[in-house]
Amino acid sequence: MYEKVANYSSRCTRAIVGFCRARRGATAVEFALIAPFFLATLIAVLQTCVFVFAQATLQTAAMTAGRLIMTGQVQNGGVTQSQFLNDICPTIQPLFNCNNLMVNVANYSDFSSANTTAPVLTYNAQGQITNAWSYNPGAPGQVVVVQLIYQWSVVGGPLGFVLSNLPNSMSEIVGVSAFRVEPY
Repeated sequence: MYEKVANYSSRCTRAIVGFCRARRGATAVEFALIAPFFLATLIAVLQTCVFVFAQATLQTAAMTAGRLIMTGQVQNGGVTQSQFLNDICPTIQPLFNCNNLMVNVANYSDFSSANTTAPVLTYNAQGQITNAWSYNPGAPGQVVVVQLIYQWSVVGGPLGFVLSNLPNSMSEIVGVSAFRVEPY
């Protein structure tokens, strides 16, 4: 009987030692443990990159739109708010839907009274924005603030990573340009 126990014990010991030395499935197990965190980080990085690129694109469009007002092209041409929006759209078209772009143009007497903060969006019961946007391109010597506002759709990331700052899982992106209108 002692031999049977010794043989069984040595077989078990060899099996345990063999299991500990086996490396054939170790890579797959390690990847399965790390993959969710790696993929979550990768998704978060990619989403942040696209978000920052969209913000930069909207800011560039605001600067371009501001140049049209600063040089008097909008005022001399009698450009309406919808025409102004159509002039901006080609610069943002690949990333943004022009139908969802909001334009706020306000004029002030000096820079100290100018408001460049991101507007607070208000919604009705159906979830539609009810803000009244101004469109006052100003006259020579006045300070004008151009704001391009867009609701960027944000995908909720894994591990709780979220870029949204609006109640409808969207993020408000604002491009702002403040300048004094040149004499034209």
